[in-house]
Amino acid sequence: MKVALIQTRTPATHAAALDHVAPVVREAAGAGASFIATPECTNVVQRDRVKLIPHLVALEADPVVQGLRALAAELKVELLIGSALVKRPDGKFANRSALIGPDGAIRTTYDKIHMFDVDLPTGERARESETYTPGDAAVVADTGIGRIGLTICYDLRFPHLFRALAKAGANAIFVPAAFTRPTGEAHWEVLLRARAIETGAFVLAPAQGGFHEDGRGTFGHSLVVAPWGQVIAKLDHDEPGVLLADLDFAEVAKARGAVPALTHDRAYAAPLTATSQAAE
Repeated sequence: MKVALIQTRTPATHAAALDHVAPVVREAAGAGASFIATPECTNVVQRDRVKLIPHLVALEADPVVQGLRALAAELKVELLIGSALVKRPDGKFANRSALIGPDGAIRTTYDKIHMFDVDLPTGERARESETYTPGDAAVVADTGIGRIGLTICYDLRFPHLFRALAKAGANAIFVPAAFTRPTGEAHWEVLLRARAIETGAFVLAPAQGGFHEDGRGTFGHSLVVAPWGQVIAKLDHDEPGVLLADLDFAEVAKARGAVPALTHDRAYAAPLTATSQAAE
């Protein structure tokens, strides 16, 4: 199965974001990909909440989502919008993946569960929970390339989510991201490889890369990891582009057969705190 990951440097407005991503999606389809995935924040990258919030609308009304749905239908490809920043029916906001079918229909969605609330050693501060409401459900979906699991960026640091997706039948797990540059350099590849090894699944990570209009820096380096943990495709830069990979799902069964850890769970009590006393 040929898949394509789109690496972007998404601008700070919806109109510019669609103009930015659409040609790269066309390039991926032209290269033969039947399934195409874009990064987190495909529809806009704007860290100033005052500028961002007034422009967020419902997923179905978002101009980038509308444009990509039409493009998927035109190109007859499945398209995973890694995430769009959207307004919920209750007036709150979500960081939401959307799986688009080759007919342009929205097949399923996933709201990012884990919020990136951190103070980095560089002095950079992030508080996603101040803007977005976290999701509360893991999602798998049947597609033309098999059953896939959906995650977004910071979810990568929570292996129990990946394990749940694999145990629900996911043979490929997507991690669309806008990783910071410091954490990307230190942790990006090793975490992605670890999640693939733990689950015996392909892990595919389309990323934002470079310095954006709003001043944010993202790491790029989109990559695909095979179920045994080897990187089989990678962009060694942060420039926009297309990463192609052929997936052989026989590798999933092979990896899980060699190390059947997904079948070895055991119940156990919560950790005990041991104390010691000096000998009398």
